[in-house]
Amino acid sequence: MEARAPIRTPDQRIRVFVSSTLKELEPERRAARAAIERLHLAPVMFELGARPHPPRSLYRSYLEQSDIFVGLYWERYGWVAPDEEISGLEDEYRLSDGRPSLIYIKEPAPHREERLHALLDDVRADDRTSYKSFRTPEELGDLLVADLATLLADRFDAASAIADPRRPAGTTRYPAPYTDIIGREREVAEVSRLLQRPDVRMVTLLGPGGIGKSRLAIEVGKAISDAGGDVGFALLESLTSPEQVLPAIARGVGVRDTGDVPLESAVLAAFADRDYLLIVDNMEHIIDAVGVLVDLLTQSPRLTILVTSRSPLRVRAEHTFAVLPLSVPGTDDSAHASSEASAIRLFVERAAAVRPGFRLTAENTAAVVGICRALEGVPLAIELAAARVRSYTPQQLLARLGSALTVLVDGARDLPSRQRTIRSTIEWSARLLDEPAREALAVLSVFAGPFTRDAAEDVLDVASGAEQDAGIDRERAIDALVDTSLLQLRERGGVELFTLLALVRAYGTAQLDREQADAARERWIAHYVRLGVESATGVRGPEELWWLALLDAQAENIVAVMRHLLDARRFDEAADFAWSLYLTLWLHGYLGVVQSWMTDLLESRDRERIEIRPRAEAVALYYANAISFWQNPDLDVVPGLRRAAALFEDEGDVSAAALTRLSLALAMLARTEGPDVPGATAALDAAIEGYRSAGDDWGQAMALVTRGRLDLVLGAVDVARERFEQALAHARAQHERLAVVIAQHHRGWARLLQGEVDPADADFSEGLDASIAMAHDEGIAYGLEGLGGVAAVRGRAAAAGLLLGAAATLRRRTGIVNLAQFALYDPAVAALRDAGGGDAFDEAAARAATMSVAEVLDAVRE
Repeated sequence: MEARAPIRTPDQRIRVFVSSTLKELEPERRAARAAIERLHLAPVMFELGARPHPPRSLYRSYLEQSDIFVGLYWERYGWVAPDEEISGLEDEYRLSDGRPSLIYIKEPAPHREERLHALLDDVRADDRTSYKSFRTPEELGDLLVADLATLLADRFDAASAIADPRRPAGTTRYPAPYTDIIGREREVAEVSRLLQRPDVRMVTLLGPGGIGKSRLAIEVGKAISDAGGDVGFALLESLTSPEQVLPAIARGVGVRDTGDVPLESAVLAAFADRDYLLIVDNMEHIIDAVGVLVDLLTQSPRLTILVTSRSPLRVRAEHTFAVLPLSVPGTDDSAHASSEASAIRLFVERAAAVRPGFRLTAENTAAVVGICRALEGVPLAIELAAARVRSYTPQQLLARLGSALTVLVDGARDLPSRQRTIRSTIEWSARLLDEPAREALAVLSVFAGPFTRDAAEDVLDVASGAEQDAGIDRERAIDALVDTSLLQLRERGGVELFTLLALVRAYGTAQLDREQADAARERWIAHYVRLGVESATGVRGPEELWWLALLDAQAENIVAVMRHLLDARRFDEAADFAWSLYLTLWLHGYLGVVQSWMTDLLESRDRERIEIRPRAEAVALYYANAISFWQNPDLDVVPGLRRAAALFEDEGDVSAAALTRLSLALAMLARTEGPDVPGATAALDAAIEGYRSAGDDWGQAMALVTRGRLDLVLGAVDVARERFEQALAHARAQHERLAVVIAQHHRGWARLLQGEVDPADADFSEGLDASIAMAHDEGIAYGLEGLGGVAAVRGRAAAAGLLLGAAATLRRRTGIVNLAQFALYDPAVAALRDAGGGDAFDEAAARAATMSVAEVLDAVRE
């Protein structure tokens, strides 16, 4: 048997595994996540641990990699899967043995289940655990922060609580698989060797859907990354037009579309100074975008591209590699030889995942071999069949599958043989579901990308006035789809998601008539519109990181909803949706995308003479103009921003008007004919006053920072210092971490310019640590630049070069632009050069491009 690789959690910080039931403790889970992140630790919250049939291998792997166990309990014991004696909830507690454990029990609990009473008795008798009771989520959060802080002080090296990325930011970005790859060892080695040849720039993995192209590509990417290579992964499955390909590639390699520079330039800059493997998955349905790949290859000599597609791209640089089915036993093979065939190994492993203890025996070997032969060694078909071992013996499966394939394949003779097998297996698997699960599969096909359980339940919801037990039907339908592998599990940024393979989604879509599809689509839109409204408040408070991760994990659906609203000419709704997501779009670097959306909206309105509300016009004008001047300094955006501010004010949205005036001030400072300092000052003062009258702490913090930054440039350091102190107070009142980091960072510059070097060092260091914990690239870059300025003032040329070189590399590889006129470290670096430190600085800055942030920080501490 091949060695089992661990399923890695998405970080290298101290990891805190949180175990609980879901629905009854959802507010408490969110409070726990916020408390853990407040200490810059990594929450590991496997959202499916309390399902009827938990994917045990996944939560066990996450638990094995966690450092601390936190258990939250109230009234429910959780589901007990068939063939199991305990629930996933109890299993997680038992598996936590040997780790520091913090247990929190919610009271009162008048309806606590008997088995949970028994489990809690064991907890109280366990001398390795600390347990406390609580009543509210807020109380739980306070307890958890205090207890974790004490535990860290007692048992861990505090320095290890800070994220320690071992590779430069953005160098390794591919989906973490939940299961081992089976039977592809030869293909992984051959494709890896092919990609390492100097004459090979593009390789296309060819094969029908379900043959395992994407899984093979991920494994190749992992092998190259493990060998020290830089890898990015662009998933094109949900895209509908060639124009969406470059933004998808940018997202896949970690480049933010901030709108400061053309997106293609930002992506090319990310590839400019390194060997890089870009994996482009599911190219076949937008093959007209192949020119984007060719352009990237032409302009990036050290770039190599690995594509998955059902058909070749037919460009000169392409080398094709056919992905074949897994090996199946021959008719004369012995039982031992049969067990070694890769198709058999896949079936057995996947069957054991749903029915622990399943193995090949003398009684079932012939049936398992027959199943794999009938399915022609196609991995997707085998996995769907193996998922049915929970309910059927292999002999029963073979009998049912054989007759089903005969009937189903006869109706699809226009398809190639293997494609008929996959399609027929999906249909066969769906026919074995009960009616609610079949309906759920069809309705869930409306999603354009990964989605959460809450999103699924919302879209599956029936009209208002539904019976009280409708939710139970939804939960069971979803669980049935997961159990049969038609709905798959994945994780993105710490958020657990469901996803439908393209073939399964296509099958589900075909089951809906026009009326059903329209109804499902409206519920899908309504869910994400509501999510946007809720997030507008969420991202400005202590749960900021949770909201940002939640929205980023479902970005494909958010983009698809916006695209649908625009295409349907529902411009008022599209504008409201875009405005609700403002802070998320800014922090995730999507302002360039939304600029394009809103420009299209205005052009379509004018061309087609469509009436829109004044607020929608204000939103569109803001997004279309607010960042345009960075790309095109000759463009006069001031009239558009002034009109947007006036429209917002007429609509009574004082905060939106203030934000628009803040952007107006920046535009005035960036004018090619020279900065309009008086005009910018007046706009900033109006923005501060607008936010103050609205009671908007976040807005006041951002406006005061911008005003203070202008004061710094003008030489009014004392005034700037006071503004930054005020901004920090507002940010802390809002409990919004990123705003705190921004204000503290700027206070550090004021302190440094006032000669307070050690306090400035402390501000920059705290901001950098917090930004690393939040995985916020721009904050990390600012922190490195601040520390670089401190090093320059102290005369440490090499340290300054390493820190500022690392910041420049991070900005280049993630598309973050630092405005030259606001580079506050320049005077200190110039003084360093005048003192003879230029050569040491330049050598260190060049060396930083090959180092991780952690390595740079280690080097400057020496």
